[in-house]
Amino acid sequence: MNMKRIHIKSIIVAALLVLTFSGCKKILEEQPRSNYEPGFFKTEKGVQGGITSMYGHLRLIYGQPYYYNTLETGTDEYTYAQSADANFRDMDLSGVGNITPTSSRSDVLWGAAFSNINTASGVIENAEAVGTMPVSLIAEARFFRAFDYFLLVQTFGGVPLDLGAGELKFNTSTLRKSVRNTVPQVYTKAIFPDLLKAVTDLPATPRVTGGVTKNVARLYLAKAYLTYGWWLQNPSNIPTYPQTARTDPDGHDAAWYFQKAYDVAVEAINTPGPYGLENTFYDVHVGGNDRNKEMMLYADHTQDNAFYNGSAISGFVGEIQFAGSNTAVWMVTSNYTVLTSASNPDGTGTAVSSVQREAAQALGRPYTRMAPPIGVFTNTFADKTLDSRYDGTFTSVYRGNWPKGGVANAVLYNANDLPVRPGDAILSFLESDAQGAGIVYPSGQRFPGKSSNNVGAGQLPGRSDFVIAPSGISRIIFPGLWKMGVHRTDNGNGLGEPNTPSTRPFKIAKFSELYFIAAEAAVKGATTAPGKTARELINVIRARAGKWKFSNKDNAVFVADNSAAMVAATPATIDINYILAERSREYFGEGHRWFDLVRTQKWNELAGTYRIAGAAYGNHTPQTFTRTIEPRHYLRPIPQGQIDAMEFTPEEKAAYQNPGYQ
Repeated sequence: MNMKRIHIKSIIVAALLVLTFSGCKKILEEQPRSNYEPGFFKTEKGVQGGITSMYGHLRLIYGQPYYYNTLETGTDEYTYAQSADANFRDMDLSGVGNITPTSSRSDVLWGAAFSNINTASGVIENAEAVGTMPVSLIAEARFFRAFDYFLLVQTFGGVPLDLGAGELKFNTSTLRKSVRNTVPQVYTKAIFPDLLKAVTDLPATPRVTGGVTKNVARLYLAKAYLTYGWWLQNPSNIPTYPQTARTDPDGHDAAWYFQKAYDVAVEAINTPGPYGLENTFYDVHVGGNDRNKEMMLYADHTQDNAFYNGSAISGFVGEIQFAGSNTAVWMVTSNYTVLTSASNPDGTGTAVSSVQREAAQALGRPYTRMAPPIGVFTNTFADKTLDSRYDGTFTSVYRGNWPKGGVANAVLYNANDLPVRPGDAILSFLESDAQGAGIVYPSGQRFPGKSSNNVGAGQLPGRSDFVIAPSGISRIIFPGLWKMGVHRTDNGNGLGEPNTPSTRPFKIAKFSELYFIAAEAAVKGATTAPGKTARELINVIRARAGKWKFSNKDNAVFVADNSAAMVAATPATIDINYILAERSREYFGEGHRWFDLVRTQKWNELAGTYRIAGAAYGNHTPQTFTRTIEPRHYLRPIPQGQIDAMEFTPEEKAAYQNPGYQ
């Protein structure tokens, strides 16, 4: 393994994190340390610091915008948007770029994961020498080592278990060679044993806020069983690498692993501990409620302290200026600040920026790098009335906030030259094309002679808001991702800090996913427990989705319980495509989708084509795009930096790389 990526001094570049306790509230506190020697892990402080750094490394992966792009762009959830560069176009596989070992941004995962794996191995090996560390603390290291290997094996196929000192051993050598293990070896030697031990030794309740527990380990164990079962079954004959037979070293078949996935997930559901489902989908995602009972694992951030946040908390900050920045949501936010309303009643006069850049959940910093295709709104989220998840996922209405930016006008003039006031809708994305019957779009950014609009949106008679129908969603103007939007409590009466990375935790794992894992395993043939068939499990999630407490579209309290109607609408027979559709409704834009489509080998079927309008304002004519998703694309290339750094012959380097990327 490349010394540059796993040497102990590069495990934690900027900080060593140590545990402290403040009164009765247990928190993770980070303390600066430029580097440390291997012997440091033989101290209590070293073990504690290594453990805490594992939570910190989540920020290097989750919220990183280019890695986020690899998990979403090219799926049925996102394509490239108007301002996308090659980082995003390459991932779309629609003829505008190619995924290569140099361009693939899965390198973000490779670097962060292997460094953390070595840290975990150091903690596991040396904690016993300390003599005072509880097994539950060491189990956290085992969890994170398995967590990273699980991400790696899904992304790259087989990866090395020997980083230079032996399989799963802490490495301090300068060895610059590497041998990739096979997929079954990674699962059966690393992922499953570590997670099983973590389930045994971890506490039921987290020792610190956001700490891992038995049920967090159960969730990942169940998901690993499920994913490995699919790998063994290989229904679409997708090749693996390094090449190996699709047989299990322990002699089990796919059905055995599907059953284990079901059993472990159901056990976690039946013994929830401190976890559970929030009452509404809105509650899961509304800012200020991020560390709720449904959140099982997250990459933490805070607006209170830049160091603990992992990036600056004020000022104009680049998307990767700080390694721990949470800027993923910027990529999926279109430039709503281009919107204008007129100062004069006849639609002329000064073109006022009526929706200004604000550190608010519905707004935030626009980058326009990734856009949702039309099918997201017409197929995935076709039901926007009973099901609360469309409203709880997207910003579909952009409201005037110009006084916060210092504009004194009490009234501006918008669509149809009608007056609008602060808080009124300036631009609305309609829920269906039927609602847009009679819509008139301008040929460009504005209607002739008018100062308003500027984004090429349409008008409907009697409405003061400009509108865009679902079929008119384009690469340049589209609904934002409200669920991941910015939340700050220090805006005062102004726009706050919209150019600073999000200070919200990035959600990684939720209690709700246990229901999906068990349901998917049931569809794959697992014997089910009473009351927990695939349909019954999915209906727990759908019933919750039918409950409303607030309407983002109307920006008002809205209480409704459509649970019975949602349950009644569930098909009698649940199949994999239905589960994938429900997973997209539940986890849209959260970085799950590429893994879901690759696991089930449904990527080409569900995302091989998509529709979206063009990249210019005023373009609302949808086009169909076809992706070329080849079997080789089910694995990402080994990063070129890793290949170049190894002391291999050209032939050995080519053999190390995944097929099709040499």
